[in-house]
Amino acid sequence: MEKLDVLIVGGGPIGIACGLEAKKKGLGYLIVEKGPIVNSLFNYPVNMQFFSSSERLEIDDIPFISKEAKPKRNEALEYYRRIVSSNSLNIHLFEKVETVEKTGDGFEIISDKNRYMAEHVIIATGFYDLPNNLNVPGEDLPKVSHYYKDPHYYARQKLAVVGASNSAIDAALECWRKGSEVTLIIRGPEVGQRVKYWVRPDIINRIEEGSIKAYFNSTVKEIKETELIIDTPEGEVILENDFVLALTGYMPNFEFLEKLGIELSRDEKRLPAYNPETMETNVEGLYLAGVICGGMETHKWFIENSRIHAPIIISHILSKQLVDSRA
Repeated sequence: MEKLDVLIVGGGPIGIACGLEAKKKGLGYLIVEKGPIVNSLFNYPVNMQFFSSSERLEIDDIPFISKEAKPKRNEALEYYRRIVSSNSLNIHLFEKVETVEKTGDGFEIISDKNRYMAEHVIIATGFYDLPNNLNVPGEDLPKVSHYYKDPHYYARQKLAVVGASNSAIDAALECWRKGSEVTLIIRGPEVGQRVKYWVRPDIINRIEEGSIKAYFNSTVKEIKETELIIDTPEGEVILENDFVLALTGYMPNFEFLEKLGIELSRDEKRLPAYNPETMETNVEGLYLAGVICGGMETHKWFIENSRIHAPIIISHILSKQLVDSRA
C-alpha cells in the first residue's frame, strides 16, 4: 500500500484548500469526503445567501464571480465544484472515515470503503453534522427537523421555528413568505445580534406587525403530534402545530476528535488543543483546519478567516520533511 504524505478528512472549502496547497507543493495527498463535494454547503437551505462577499469565500486566489456581492448556495456549489474538477483534485466522495490510528511512522486510516497509510492527517470536518438537541419529549417525532431545506414543504402549515440565529431567522422569513403560519420560539430576549444585518430589520418588522408570532425568553417543553408546549415568562402556552424546525445550532463531532487522541478543554467551549502557528494538535502529525478549530464557538471561524490554515499546515509538513531528509 502506497503511503500518502497527507490525508485530508473533509471535502469542504477548507479541505479543498488544503488539497490544492498539497498538490502545488508536490505532496502525495488524498481528500476523503463522506458526501458530495462540499457536503456541508450542499445541505444548506436551497435559497441561502452567505454573510460573506464572494471574494472572501475564494480559495487559492481563484476568482469567485457571483451575480450579487454576497453569493448564494448554488453559486458556491458551482465555484467549489469547478475548482475540484479543473484542478483534478484527488478526492474520494461518499466515503466516511471511521478511524485514524497513530502508528510508528504515521497514521493508519480506515474508512467504510478503504484503508490508507499517511504520514500526516488533516481534520477539516466542520461542525454541521451534529445538531444541538432540544432534549425534550417528542423531539424524535417525524414532524421535527434540525435541518431546513426548502420553504415550499411548509406552505399552509403551522410551523414553529426554534432559534434566533441566521438559520432560524432565514427559515422563518422564507416559510412565512411561502404561506406558512410561523411562530418563533427564542430562548433569549431578542433576535440574535449576529443575524445578517440586512435580514435582522426584516424579521423585527414582521414580528412587530404581527405577521410572525414570536415568544421571547421562552423554551420548548414538549412536542406532540398536533401541539407544541412552550414555557414562557407568562406561563405555559400550548400551540397548534404541524411542524417544528429546531434550528438551535450544530457542533463538531467531539467523540471523533477524542478517539483521535486530541485533547479538548474541559469547559463548555470544548476547544481542541492545537498550535495556532502550525495548526498541529497535541498528536504529532495530526492537524486541524477550518471551523472545527473553534469547538463550540462555531461563530469564531469561517471560510474567510480560516483559508490561511491550508498554507500554514502544508508549510509545516514540508519543513518537517526537510528536517527528516537532512537527518
